Amino acid sequence: MNTIAILGTQWGDEGKGKIVDLLTECSDAVVRFQGGHNAGHTLVVDGKKTVLHLIPSGILHSNVSCVIGNGVVLSLSALNEEVELLSSNGIDASKNLLISKECPLILPSHVGLDLAREKKKGKSKIGTTGRGIGPAYEDKVSRRALKLGDLSDSKSSYEKLSEILDYHNFILKNYHDAQTYSIDPMHKELLGFYEKYKTCVIDTVKHIHDLISNNKKIIFEGAQGALLDIDHGT
Repeated sequence: MNTIAILGTQWGDEGKGKIVDLLTECSDAVVRFQGGHNAGHTLVVDGKKTVLHLIPSGILHSNVSCVIGNGVVLSLSALNEEVELLSSNGIDASKNLLISKECPLILPSHVGLDLAREKKKGKSKIGTTGRGIGPAYEDKVSRRALKLGDLSDSKSSYEKLSEILDYHNFILKNYHDAQTYSIDPMHKELLGFYEKYKTCVIDTVKHIHDLISNNKKIIFEGAQGALLDIDHGT
């Protein structure tokens, strides 16, 4: 099979990005399959360094399909920032970027929960990036996450977001005495991002299976490292 997975066996920052860069030139697709926008990958465009946290590193190659899979928790605001950053460097990311409709979304309230928990723990805090990734995965596992594809229906996504925010705001207010969040501006922003990137939203599982069936070369780009694992890490 023409598939390679690049994984970190330590705590992250092992140099995975450099290996991905070397292999991307002879690949048909690069797939992010887990993590969020806490992974950092430095690219050099015309001598200028650009740091990406979410978009697969193959984005610099116009012939490479760049896939954000359903295992990734997705911040649409972070995605938009990276797309605009690439655009300012003359790179149209939307041409070869594909995003799973099943991606759970990182909401502003996830960030609020992340920061509130770290603050409450004080000196015993874990040291998260404070970007809401852990709380977003909690919602995915608990089957209450708002997914990217949900935004295709304004009414039902509003109802789902309302239920999620009721839960988040209860915890923020009663356990952390922290800021709560309003649904209307949040939902409006999410719908705006979806409208902007909806042509990139697909069934990535089918897409990857099609690539494999056609004997295409695929790199699965891992984030973080094995020693950050909840069960087997430190």
